[in-house]
Amino acid sequence: MKTRLKREAPDPLYTQLKEALVGEIISGRYRPHDRIPSERELSTRFSVSRMTARQALLDLVREGALYTRVGKGTFVAQAKIDQPLRSLTGFSQDMQARNTQPGSRILEARTVSATAEVAAALRLLPATDVTLLSRLRLADGEPLALEVAYLPVALCPGLLKHDFARESLYAVLEQDYGFKLTHAEQTLEAGLAGPRELELLGLTPPAAVQHIQRLTFRQDGIPVEYVLSTYRGDRYKFRSVLQTGAG
Repeated sequence: MKTRLKREAPDPLYTQLKEALVGEIISGRYRPHDRIPSERELSTRFSVSRMTARQALLDLVREGALYTRVGKGTFVAQAKIDQPLRSLTGFSQDMQARNTQPGSRILEARTVSATAEVAAALRLLPATDVTLLSRLRLADGEPLALEVAYLPVALCPGLLKHDFARESLYAVLEQDYGFKLTHAEQTLEAGLAGPRELELLGLTPPAAVQHIQRLTFRQDGIPVEYVLSTYRGDRYKFRSVLQTGAG
């Protein structure tokens, strides 16, 4: 059945088509991972050109509402993970709180000499030994983030005897090393995924990502972890609560 868009309206036709598709997703007509009609099907149904249909689909892919599979079509994306920025939690704890199975794929795990950046963050002398732990973080088998963590070897010797493909780093630091992780300093910056991030996270370029830098402290104020993360922009949104100051 054909659906007419309002050609006399001020909004461009591709914008109206986007809104119509989003409304159908919200209503449940299309569910996560359902295939969206092709450009040809949309152009016929909404009486628009294929270029207009393509623009609407491309915009929705860039915004994270849809995703594409080469040779298979365009599909509805899973709803974004709403991540509050109020408390210090690890990836595994976040996923378990959402009744999602966390997982990791180890990309690199070894002892290295701290670079100037890492040493400055962790308040170490340059070239001090640190544990490098690089992981691809998964939720129900889906890649969501890349994490590269650095921890001082002197504070947590023998850390690499653990299997961090299955174990939670924060749980190990608390249970095996007696650390109470109390707070962290964190910065977020939007960007585009590079070639390696595109490959590991399974993204289609151009793909938005969130780069996060976190420095985590234990109870005595000593930094114990410096981590650089890249989160999928199509799967995450970060939320904070702001309060007015006195006066």
